[in-house]
Amino acid sequence: MTLDTGLTVGGVGVGSDERLARIIWSLLTEPGPGAAQAWVQTHGALGALELLVAGELGQGSAAAGRLDGLDVASVLRGLARLRVRVLIPGDREWPVGLDDLDDPPYCLYVRGPADLATLRERGIALVGARAATPYGTTVARRMASDLCDRGYTVVSGAAYGIDAAAHEGALAVGGTTVAALACGLDRVYPAGHADLIGRIIGTGAVVSELPLGWAPYRQRFLLRNRLIAAATVGTVVVEAGPRSGSLNTANTADRVCRHVAMVPGPVTSQLSVGCHEWIRTRGASLVTDAADVLDLMAPLGEHAQEERRAPEVAEDAVEEFDATLWSAVPVRRGADLMTLAAASGLSATDTLAGLGRLVMSGLVERRDDRWRKVPAARRAPATVAG
Repeated sequence: MTLDTGLTVGGVGVGSDERLARIIWSLLTEPGPGAAQAWVQTHGALGALELLVAGELGQGSAAAGRLDGLDVASVLRGLARLRVRVLIPGDREWPVGLDDLDDPPYCLYVRGPADLATLRERGIALVGARAATPYGTTVARRMASDLCDRGYTVVSGAAYGIDAAAHEGALAVGGTTVAALACGLDRVYPAGHADLIGRIIGTGAVVSELPLGWAPYRQRFLLRNRLIAAATVGTVVVEAGPRSGSLNTANTADRVCRHVAMVPGPVTSQLSVGCHEWIRTRGASLVTDAADVLDLMAPLGEHAQEERRAPEVAEDAVEEFDATLWSAVPVRRGADLMTLAAASGLSATDTLAGLGRLVMSGLVERRDDRWRKVPAARRAPATVAG
């Protein structure tokens, strides 16, 4: 259909301005699935808006009911005053991962200098319990710092507990962190995080799909979580009880084919039950630090880590054929050749040759006609063949 370039909504001429049309849709309806989402996806933001204004679509709907009360000019002034930029699909900075959602946001309100275009390849969501334990906050803070040190952006929800620790860890090393809010960007929630959110705005970004003035409600938190999950490469949950909202984020990440990883906790902790259950029944990857996360989520080979091994000790240098003799050599009081031969089951000749090799490797010392192990404090570092 041909759009009416004279379309006016809330006292402002919309014309063919797709961005303005999407701002208006965000003012008219709650985010998430619903009739308005279907209208916009079918007719486009401008086409659906023109049909709504003309009364050809959505008669009796909440969106139609809100039309008369809109003051779009006031909204635009508020956005300008707070220096909020509005992103829409197709913008260079639009987080393209959001397009994988069945119910993507109409637009995204952003405060702060961070470039959101990088999130699909370099953004990692780090979320968890609000009533976090010292263990959980320590893990989240360290993991966030290490991820930022390696050039990744940490995305979370600015809530108490794990979210706050993740943002703090990123800020501590001068890294980039993004907070997704469940309210308009003129509000601070939780109020106790006013300083934290201000620091995030200074170097990273605070984002929301909700217009200025909109308050945080429970359902809006759940919908906010889908943005965190879809915009990033993957989601790491540090602590989560069996009904934690963080598992909602993990569910969305799994549904849109993102990585999902869980940090294990004490088996006695209720705040780790959700993580353990995901690892046990849903195949979530177990991670313990940033290296584990990047081994899973970074581009192939970029941060691949070798298999973890126990620290090498001097005994690792003992060849297999000398292992029995090495075990027979005493630690304190030395033993003579025949005693060692009897203990190891070797001939005197083979025992003497083996002792020679162990002496050369620095593991055994000879005192007169007796041999004993060199005290650990005096052994040279292990040199293991291969």
